[in-house]
Amino acid sequence: MTKTKKLTYTGLFLALAVLVPLVFHMTGFAGPIFLPMHIPVILCGFICGKKYGLLLGAAAPLINTLIIGMPILYPIGIAMVFELAAYGFFAGYLYEKSKRIMPALLGAMVIGRVVRIIATYAITVPFGAAFIFKGIMIALFVTSVWGILIQIILIPLLMTAYNKFSKQ
Repeated sequence: MTKTKKLTYTGLFLALAVLVPLVFHMTGFAGPIFLPMHIPVILCGFICGKKYGLLLGAAAPLINTLIIGMPILYPIGIAMVFELAAYGFFAGYLYEKSKRIMPALLGAMVIGRVVRIIATYAITVPFGAAFIFKGIMIALFVTSVWGILIQIILIPLLMTAYNKFSKQ
């Protein structure tokens, strides 16, 4: 894929990473449950590569904070910058190495959550804010279980369709 095409796709994924959460918030759906920003970031990593996935993952939460005020910047938005950058990077990196969608997806999802835990700790504890490990684990693995399931079902379907139709 050419650099121009990668940049175009990344722009599309950025638009989706802003519009989909906006629709969720406008309609009253809970973003922390369905994780609407994650799917475009992970897809960008798969399709455009690790560098573009990382850049989109880092930019999407900040742009969403500026445009729609969600997520709140501190501590959630800043932690999400690191989490989504990891999702985008590792989706691209693991897919590039294995050429297998599901292992790359699951690996990126686990690594992204570990990065989120570390980032949350790093941006709260040194500044005197509380770091509640149980709370972050509930947020990342229990509250968001529907978003995790949607990603596990939807992303392989979208990637299979993309791979099929991009070769035609």
